[in-house]
Amino acid sequence: MAEKLRVLVVGLGHMGVSHAKAYDRIEGYELAGLCARSIAERDDLPAEWADIPRFSDYHEALEALKPDVVAVCTWPNTHAEYAIAAFEAGAHVFLEKPIAQTVEEAERVVAAAKRMNRKLLVGLSPPHSPMWTKLHELAKTLGKPLVMRMNLNQQSIGPAWNWHKDLLASASPIVDCGVHYVDAMCAMTGARPIKVHAIGARLSDEIAPDMYNYGQLQVIFDDGSVGWYEAAWGPMLSQTAFIVKDIIGPKGSVSVMSPENVPPTQQGATSATSSEISTHSKIRPLRLHHAKIGPGNALVHGDEDIEIAEALTHSQLSERKQTYLLNAIREDWDMSDHMRRAVDSMRIVLAADESIRTGKLVELPA
Repeated sequence: MAEKLRVLVVGLGHMGVSHAKAYDRIEGYELAGLCARSIAERDDLPAEWADIPRFSDYHEALEALKPDVVAVCTWPNTHAEYAIAAFEAGAHVFLEKPIAQTVEEAERVVAAAKRMNRKLLVGLSPPHSPMWTKLHELAKTLGKPLVMRMNLNQQSIGPAWNWHKDLLASASPIVDCGVHYVDAMCAMTGARPIKVHAIGARLSDEIAPDMYNYGQLQVIFDDGSVGWYEAAWGPMLSQTAFIVKDIIGPKGSVSVMSPENVPPTQQGATSATSSEISTHSKIRPLRLHHAKIGPGNALVHGDEDIEIAEALTHSQLSERKQTYLLNAIREDWDMSDHMRRAVDSMRIVLAADESIRTGKLVELPA
């Protein structure tokens, strides 16, 4: 049996704890250390982790443990620094999205992974989801160019609004969530993004004057494909069509069927369907539409509804990502395409942010 890889998890919010639990469940890993600035005050971590070394200082933890893998699950403003330090300490890295806060930082992270010959897996969800994998497969049958329509709007109330306001201190929804979706666009087209335009709006006085909590981007690829992505957080948002995943090509279209819309109607509600993380990763059927027409322009084939047999919970999706990283390390997989798309995704969402702030279309380098 291969020796277990020792893992340090830094950042113990919702995602950090989810990934730590995944490492604890997977046979090939050993949870070697936990790190968070306020860890001394934490009384909500699993009791079975009581003997796992705990640290409030990341660099101290890195030096003391010398882990094989570091999972960076902190706020985005530390991602590049922490990932590069882990690579330079000889560790492989799982890095929660986004890869960094700037394209330059993202490129430095990738360069460090290559220089140290270590694996980097950015926590983008679509490549690990059975539903997204099938959506990608069907999109490849639709011809080119593709038109890709996607969104994730969250009616965040109660604790979700507090969490989103914290996130808005460092990133807009279009940046924080958008990397998942534009990564999927890059993968479906296999093309490079060349132009980005976006719009945005500040819908709350509870966020910084220079921040916006609604955004929508449009991206053009060098194969003629186009896509838009919309994301917003806040108690003012509608839950109508809050999750859209719709891919159109010359030969037809494939769509993720909409989730049941169950908005909170009771007075004092503190949760909403659209802000529940379990809703975001819920597996739903796909509808494949064929564009071929016959006499009188009638469709030759009816639509096909495709059920996705494998349904992963959010925690199982975390486990899927960490199993992928384990295999990449043990089998020395080439992660170049993944890292390129992670940087391109960052390039797109930051160009969208620039477009919103300047009101101008942004052209991307070849």
